[in-house]
Amino acid sequence: MEKIVENQTRTQLADALIHETMLPITHGIASASLVGAYLDWASHLAVSPGKQRDMLESAARKWVQWVMYVSNSAMGNCAPCAQPQPQDKRFRGAAWGKIPFNWSVQAFLSMEQWWSDAMTDVPGVSLHHQNVAEFVTRQWLDVWSPSNFVSSNPEVLRYTLASGGDNLVRGASNWQRDTMDLLSHRKLRDTETFLPGKDVALTSGKVIYRNHLIELIQYAPTTKTTFPEPVLIVPAWIMKYYILDLSPHNSLVKYLVDHGHTVFMISWNNPTKDDRDLAISDYLDMGIMSALRMIKEVTPEKQIHAVGYCLGGTLLAIAAATLARDGDRILASMTLLASQLDFKEPGQLGLFIDESQIAYLESIMAAQGYLDGRQMAGAFALINSKDLVWSKLVHEYLMGGQTPLTDLRAWNADATRMPYRMHSEYLRKLYLNNDLAEGRFAVNGKPIALQDLRLPIFVVGTESDHVSPWKSVFKVHLLTDCETTYVLTTGGHNVGIVNPPVESAKHTGHSYKIMTRAPEGRYIDPEAWLLQADQQEGSWWPAWQAWLACRSSKAVAALPISEKLSSKMTEFEDAPGRYVGIV
Repeated sequence: MEKIVENQTRTQLADALIHETMLPITHGIASASLVGAYLDWASHLAVSPGKQRDMLESAARKWVQWVMYVSNSAMGNCAPCAQPQPQDKRFRGAAWGKIPFNWSVQAFLSMEQWWSDAMTDVPGVSLHHQNVAEFVTRQWLDVWSPSNFVSSNPEVLRYTLASGGDNLVRGASNWQRDTMDLLSHRKLRDTETFLPGKDVALTSGKVIYRNHLIELIQYAPTTKTTFPEPVLIVPAWIMKYYILDLSPHNSLVKYLVDHGHTVFMISWNNPTKDDRDLAISDYLDMGIMSALRMIKEVTPEKQIHAVGYCLGGTLLAIAAATLARDGDRILASMTLLASQLDFKEPGQLGLFIDESQIAYLESIMAAQGYLDGRQMAGAFALINSKDLVWSKLVHEYLMGGQTPLTDLRAWNADATRMPYRMHSEYLRKLYLNNDLAEGRFAVNGKPIALQDLRLPIFVVGTESDHVSPWKSVFKVHLLTDCETTYVLTTGGHNVGIVNPPVESAKHTGHSYKIMTRAPEGRYIDPEAWLLQADQQEGSWWPAWQAWLACRSSKAVAALPISEKLSSKMTEFEDAPGRYVGIV
């Protein structure tokens, strides 16, 4: 028996070594999953003569259209034969409309459209495999975009001629620097200029509680009076908490404190290989539940406004459903920021979630004891490759520019690790099986149901979210009968949330739609909601703060942190605490 276990361990280590070696090449994507998708597509295409005929006819038609476009454009203005996707910003400059650059653009867009049609609607191909194959094909096509080469990019070409090629020299230097940083596993350069507690995460507060998994920060009041009901913020454990407390001008924490709220923040510890067996249940009990118990000690007889961001919102919803099941009414409200509860349609992130992909990640985590956020950074970049990969290539390597480091970019580079067991449970139970939305998720051996929730909910989705698509976030309306205020704001997963109000809202480009559904109100679909919701300019923060205030008791005199602590809490540290600095 011991021999069998030893052989299994050796086999697992060998598999993990191979998978870990392939990780930088595959960007965290299982190669077997990609092969399976293309085999599914190719085998079904081989027995679909009708689809083959359509592809040949489409290729011939697009070729004729392109030839006609070249001929007509040479004699004057004419309509393009192919249009870029609305979010594609690569060819918007006026120079792209001039000969011969417009010819290459139209050829590329026609080819892009042809391949998109070719990869879809092949009879018999599973939807998941179709989406994976189309996504990967699009990534390869983007490599050959005319914008990525000096000779076919009019803006780069003009700048190169004007500078005598100096931009290419600088670009080569930038590429060499980035390559050395990648090979040596260095962090993003100049991140030391955005250190938590020194340059970011500056809101004054104290760490009032610590266990192995979390530090609980309480922020000092800045107003003479505060609302009695405190606010607990649960960030995602995949990144550091201070995205919600960046610089003073864009800190959500500071905004709430300055408007009279007593704010608590969970700061997650960065797990090591010794934490491999931490489970979702540990993140619930040692995380949210421990924080709630401590806040209840600090502010007795008061309910708590709970806020969750991204994965933190998913975990918060699980905790809220657990409390509802057990008859605990400690929560006054729940706010979900870019958080999914139903994972059936998780957007492009779902491309990387199937049995093959999870087994691949589990093999790596079994050897390491965790998954490092940096090991999945490539996959996240590919989701929005036009903005995160190819625009960088053009700006830094072809134009020779430097992308300025901001507090948000520095935070984004400050990745954390995820314990083996917890991350495996998260991927399987939530993403793969959708147990939470379908009533199979169990806490302490008993199932929970989001339908048990009886509290007001405020939900924020963002228009350009590639991680938590707003229509997926919108499904909260199907999962609960609570009073639900839904906000759809401009921006993406991070920028849409870190969206502070400014004096001249109309010049920021930010806006949002908002509408409230009454308890047990009728459901309307996302498209109908878009037509009926109120359009507002600027940040959604003031609307949310007013929503919290309306669901809080009358403000009372603010008390310093030390006066709120119980007698046994005699020693505490300044925010941002220890855990945020663990790398």
